[in-house]
Amino acid sequence: MTEDTKNTAGEQEHPHQAQVDEAEASTAADAPAVQDEAAVWKDKYLRLMADMENLRKRTTREVEDARKYAVASFARELLNVQDNMERALSTMKAEAADPATTLKAVIEGVSMVAQQLTSAFDKAQIKKMESPVGQKVDPERHQAMFEVPTDDHDHGTIVQEMQAGYMIGDRLLRPALVGTAKRTSSDKSNPPPQDGTNG
Repeated sequence: MTEDTKNTAGEQEHPHQAQVDEAEASTAADAPAVQDEAAVWKDKYLRLMADMENLRKRTTREVEDARKYAVASFARELLNVQDNMERALSTMKAEAADPATTLKAVIEGVSMVAQQLTSAFDKAQIKKMESPVGQKVDPERHQAMFEVPTDDHDHGTIVQEMQAGYMIGDRLLRPALVGTAKRTSSDKSNPPPQDGTNG
């Protein structure tokens, strides 16, 4: 086999060797640029992860602060009420010798405290519910504590309010404690059940 034949056979074995060599050379030349771009993307990723961790920590801290201090402004309003209660008690003790003056001071002090408390409630959107007397019991807003035997009202009608109910915004804060009417005589329009049980 001559030298020319060997060269021709070698070229036939690897006809694309020149293209492969050219691609390898191009890749080797591009490697630093690719590595630089990879480093840039890695840096961006690490910064994003750090920002997300900082955001998570800040959000957690803000939620904890909101839980701890959510009532701070309401508590400040109640401090004014407490101050006036203490003033009223001090005045009562100082003027204990004159009952007429003491009674007047007590009435004025309690009125002032009530006004401040109402103002504090208004700022916190705490509202006293209207008196439910005369209405049917609403289990969402009223808690029946006892029954009053009477024929003057329909069975289940509220006849007495022991403690007012309150709303905060549009949610129930405390139900009204009420007494409801209970029929004492048989009502022909609402006869008792025929199974022998009492209604």
